[in-house]
Amino acid sequence: MSPSSRSGQGSLQLLGCCRSLLCPARITPRILIIYCCLFLLITTLLGIRMHVRSYLSAVLYGLPALSQVAAAKSTGDPFQLYTISAENITAKLIPYGARLTSLLVPDRDGNFQDVVVGYDDPKQYLRDSETNHTFFGAVVGRYANRIKNGTFSIGSDVYHIPENENDGEDTLHGGTVGYDQRNWTVTAYSNSSITFTLVDRALEDFPGDVITLALTETTPIMLANHIYWNLNAFKDETVLEDTWLQLPLSKRLIGTDGILIPNGTILDVDVYDSAPDFVSGKLVGQDIEKADGLCGTDCTGYDNCFIVDRPPQYAARNSIVPIVHMNSSTTGISLDVATNQQALQIYSCNGQNGTIPVKQSQVQRNKAEGVDGAEYVNQHGCIVIETEGWIDGINNPQWGQLSDQIYSPETGPAVNWATYQFGTV
Repeated sequence: MSPSSRSGQGSLQLLGCCRSLLCPARITPRILIIYCCLFLLITTLLGIRMHVRSYLSAVLYGLPALSQVAAAKSTGDPFQLYTISAENITAKLIPYGARLTSLLVPDRDGNFQDVVVGYDDPKQYLRDSETNHTFFGAVVGRYANRIKNGTFSIGSDVYHIPENENDGEDTLHGGTVGYDQRNWTVTAYSNSSITFTLVDRALEDFPGDVITLALTETTPIMLANHIYWNLNAFKDETVLEDTWLQLPLSKRLIGTDGILIPNGTILDVDVYDSAPDFVSGKLVGQDIEKADGLCGTDCTGYDNCFIVDRPPQYAARNSIVPIVHMNSSTTGISLDVATNQQALQIYSCNGQNGTIPVKQSQVQRNKAEGVDGAEYVNQHGCIVIETEGWIDGINNPQWGQLSDQIYSPETGPAVNWATYQFGTV
């Protein structure tokens, strides 16, 4: 018999087998079991197809972290400096807090300036955590910003996490030992990029295990970068008179009490005689004296959650939009920030008191240029930009922010996407 004849006979036999299976002369227990198995298989495949798009990104996003789970705990040095660079920009980072420690960009004269606040010695960040606890350059979480009374509810379950601010009145940036004090694992590194991963096994009494996606339980997730910026590179004592700030999509902000806990109100930026109105842009210090009490009791300045209201042409709720433009007249360095987040916290370094030295590396750059700049981080000597969700949104469900702050094993990952673009003016 030729191969083609055998192939034809095989096809007829297979067809006959399928016909007898799909159209049997009688239903036997064996046929019934086969039918049930086929039904379950088809249902499973349809379910996978329905959810694969939402799950695939989560799975791919979590692969580096999952590999970390499978491996042993990281034994790397949390204070090892990693340098990444591209044309006209160089960044240094450490695993302790997944922290940005230095960022060099050129000013209008082509001289490189370090525009982030921090320390030259990486181990100083540990000392900082034990003393000032500034959160310089770190990733903060599992839930950034403040949670009233350290308490939140998911369905009928009430959770209580450590309160670490205002004598137990609230939780700030994830609790007593937040993400900023954790030793992250470097799961990918090249000359131009780095990936840090942290496995959060119910840290600080938050529910479930998390690696930017909820693995085991429904839980709040809201991370943020906590970078202190100084675009004049400490050539001036403060940023008040040389740094121009624009928040083009922020016509509203969240009202708070004297310790910066949301009080349920939403304010227009014309409050405090329009001190927080940066929609069209102005110098940071232009109206700061009018902001007496805006950043809390006995505080003058900004430490507020500004809402990002996307224009109608941005159909997607989490579309990436430009939210900040900032530039320094001293150096000419400009910064544009875009994000997919619903809000941003602006902090004008009201709490800095001139006791933390400016990095010696930057002081030396200034002196080499003949500039007698600041040698300490003074009050209003920097600006923090935290791209994040609405502060304490988990305790204010009337705001409709829970879908951006509560995650479960059935949802995708919590993705805080932000870009920082530098130039000169």
